[in-house]
Amino acid sequence: MSVESWMLFGAMVLGLVHLTAASFTFKAQVGNAYAVGARDQDLRPSGVAGRLDRAQRTFLETFAIFAAAVLLLEALGRTGGWLSQSGAILYLAGRVLFLPLYALGVPWIRSFSWNAATLGLVMVMAAVVWRP
Repeated sequence: MSVESWMLFGAMVLGLVHLTAASFTFKAQVGNAYAVGARDQDLRPSGVAGRLDRAQRTFLETFAIFAAAVLLLEALGRTGGWLSQSGAILYLAGRVLFLPLYALGVPWIRSFSWNAATLGLVMVMAAVVWRP
């Protein structure tokens, strides 16, 4: 399996971590009765639960693009280049750092990790059309 595919697998695992963290903290905030009920009231997560919910949403905004780019690289047989490998690693590393930084409310470094992940995503996408 290519480095890019391993990073995609890592991002899939990270997606489950996001889902679990957001879900469990929201359940802890609103209680079990609301979590298992019909949720007719539109309660919104706040505090750490709200930050984890927003972190999950920002992850989902880029994950599909990353997955499509890696799968396209695989289909075209273009994995293994420095651009796609370093971009995939940078994407996953930035996204992994983003989750705890957002949960803790760390402002500037969190934004830096988001920018690093986005740069990694752009690198992977660039590798689809350009092979240095």
